[in-house]
Amino acid sequence: MPSRVLLISLNRCSNPDPVFPIGLSYLNSTLRRAGHEVKWYDVLADSTSLDSVLSEFRPTVTGISVRNVDDVLLRRQEVYFLELESVCSIVRRKTRCPVVLGGSGFSLFPEELLRNAGADYGICGAGEVSFLRLLEALSDGEEVSNIPGLVYHRNGRVFVNPAHPEMPALPLTEADRPAGVAAHYLRASGTLNVQTQRGCSFKCCYCAYPLLEGRSHLRRPAEEIAAEFELAQRTGARFVFVVDSVFNSSPRHTQEVCEAIIRRNVQISWGCFLRPQGLSLEQVKLMKRAGLSHVEFGSDSFCDEVLQAYQKGLSFDDVRESNDLVRQAKIECCHFVICGGPGETRETLEQSYQNSLLLGGAVILAVVGMRIYPGTPLFYRAQAEGHLNGHPNLLEPVYYISRDFEQTEQVFDHVRRYSRQSPNWIVGDPSPAFISMVARLRQRGVVGPLWSYAAMVQRLWPGGRTASP
Repeated sequence: MPSRVLLISLNRCSNPDPVFPIGLSYLNSTLRRAGHEVKWYDVLADSTSLDSVLSEFRPTVTGISVRNVDDVLLRRQEVYFLELESVCSIVRRKTRCPVVLGGSGFSLFPEELLRNAGADYGICGAGEVSFLRLLEALSDGEEVSNIPGLVYHRNGRVFVNPAHPEMPALPLTEADRPAGVAAHYLRASGTLNVQTQRGCSFKCCYCAYPLLEGRSHLRRPAEEIAAEFELAQRTGARFVFVVDSVFNSSPRHTQEVCEAIIRRNVQISWGCFLRPQGLSLEQVKLMKRAGLSHVEFGSDSFCDEVLQAYQKGLSFDDVRESNDLVRQAKIECCHFVICGGPGETRETLEQSYQNSLLLGGAVILAVVGMRIYPGTPLFYRAQAEGHLNGHPNLLEPVYYISRDFEQTEQVFDHVRRYSRQSPNWIVGDPSPAFISMVARLRQRGVVGPLWSYAAMVQRLWPGGRTASP
């Protein structure tokens, strides 16, 4: 029997830009194809109250997506799950329908969040198959405890089933991006997003992508991806961001997707995360022809010793070569770096800074400390070194700082000095002044990432900061 499913996006993070909840689109596609009636409620996009939506729609099941649990910034440590319990309470007060939690943030902390929220069920990992099976079991009155990825209560305990094997996302149509929700994100930034593959085979010590999506790259057909770019453009997007862990996991995949976009003559700029290794000039030029305008490199450090400790599987020579190829093609790029993680010392920080000066003015987005997530190599290292003593629950953010530094502030002192010496080093979370500048640029129709503007402001006005370390 078809169900009426209310999907709630709980993400309120909007700095520097709000991000369209693409995970709900792919879930919507699966539910719609199975004949279920689906309605969205987005806490950022909807002006109506959740109470009124519940009264009008009368869902038989409500799903709540928890995209992020915190901002991954050591200084601010803003958390995003505190509203979860109150939203579940509103649903329970207005309906008798089961409440199901999901999303990447939930999948990292399923037991804690299910207990805290008082929800009935949760789904770990990609939810399409498992959520669909749960709907069928609830409708038919069948046992649910054997559903892969299901999180559920039984005899006062919370059980977490092994997740369903990952599968590539299904194609989207206009129905999978509700017009009112899409319009909100397009007004804010002109940007929509696309996922071309799931999973990550790389072994970065801190990263939860392999835990969430698996360790194999599950790639979608190139023509299907190009059609989704075209759909985003038709919906009104002027920029697309590819949300894959890294877009260039396979030269063949990169080539096929770009060629499909060119064949369809999709005229839209886009950005992506790239691994700074294994690029060729031919490949970069092809991505440029397909519309690539912004690259975000997950470099993490510019010191080989630290890159090895971070388990990156690449060197600074790889980073520099990749940077030079992208800049040669006149594609804007930035590098994310994590300062103070495993293996970091004062000497390695200084080497990273000196090497950053060889990157031709690329923007460096620096954070201090590594957020520790359960099940990652960093988690087991931190546990063995005693970093987690007194922290039984990592739902409240805990950060790894190398013991070479007596105080975290010493790492901040280094990166603040680098930011003063080089305007391309952007440190910490966006300042109110930068957020205000972003709003003005968006109003003028500027699309895409704005980190190059942050560097320009620091270059023109050295006394004014774009970030708050």
